[in-house]
Amino acid sequence: MDTLKGNKPRAEKLRMGMVGGGEGAFIGAVHRMAAALDGEIELVCGAFSSDPKRSLRSGRALMLNEQRIYPDYLTMMTREAALPASQRMQFVVIVTPNDYHFPIARAAIEAGFHILSDKPATLNLDEVLQLRTLLEGSGLCYGLTYTYTGYPLVKEARQRIQAGELGEIRKVLVEYTQGWLADRQQDESNKQAQWRLDPKTAGVSGCIGDIGVHAANLAEYISGLQIDELCADLSSLVPGRSLDDDGSILLRFNNQARGVLTASQVCSGEENALTIKVYGEKGGLEWCQQEPNTLCLKWPDRPTEVLRTGGTYLGEMAAANTRIPMGHPEGYLEAFANIYRAFAGTIRNPEASSDCPGIDEAVRGMTFIELAVSASASDQKWHRFAEH
Repeated sequence: MDTLKGNKPRAEKLRMGMVGGGEGAFIGAVHRMAAALDGEIELVCGAFSSDPKRSLRSGRALMLNEQRIYPDYLTMMTREAALPASQRMQFVVIVTPNDYHFPIARAAIEAGFHILSDKPATLNLDEVLQLRTLLEGSGLCYGLTYTYTGYPLVKEARQRIQAGELGEIRKVLVEYTQGWLADRQQDESNKQAQWRLDPKTAGVSGCIGDIGVHAANLAEYISGLQIDELCADLSSLVPGRSLDDDGSILLRFNNQARGVLTASQVCSGEENALTIKVYGEKGGLEWCQQEPNTLCLKWPDRPTEVLRTGGTYLGEMAAANTRIPMGHPEGYLEAFANIYRAFAGTIRNPEASSDCPGIDEAVRGMTFIELAVSASASDQKWHRFAEH
């Protein structure tokens, strides 16, 4: 650590490695921007593609030391672990298709590196249970990028429900609709579509595994409840697809509240229309990801309140995750950066409480995906959310 006369030691940046996210990838650049936003994380190495030449080109474009641009993730783990502790990466971020999530995470644990992963955590439930076992007693931190929990007004909604302002929660409506897969031609021409619609790389679900699990996580995060049972109807509405591109799911929560989850990637004209409404005995609230700086509180006996990001009337959680003054919009990158900042805080102080999604959310997410798929294929109406 550097010190200045009379000042406390200055914390060093956390050193990050990345697997995946090279040229042609969407989410890798988003991760890098989010990680860099607070100035406390530095990208020092990567294996950016399964193609060594593409990985090298990607690393060069990011101006990394060529000695730390690796042809594959196993080489990266081995060589990074051999470096002095003051130089090697401290955590790895996994931004690959789903089938690589578990083997990369396992290799990272074996080499002694913390992990931040895209969701879903693994290809299937069995893998995430293995992952949890590997993490137990390792002393390593694990985080999952359920990005929407990073928005300031999502945290405000959660805090107000925790404070009892809405009373007992009775109803949760959550909807995540997109239109980018409405055209069958996307399957052949779009790399992002190809792997998400292939069971070998995506797992047992397409739409639910990609965006439905985000909606389920958001419903649980804001409401403070857990899904207890579900009834699902998943479909491949575009002919020729082997994985679902649309889903409607009825929910029962652990306090007997009811819910409806809609997820679809074939709603022509929609962008990323994630919306959640939560209703209690005293009032309700509504938040939409495409208008993330507004939270509406609804009351039966007074006018609707419109809260705005940055307002001095917001609670501690929202304030701690707001970066710029009121009136200047904050969005997706800032929410993503809040996940990174929370994860960095967990690495620096593992004993402190963290608002970063972790292995528990990873297990619940994979349980939700597989339960939704099996429930849709069953003639039985309600299916219980098993504890693992």
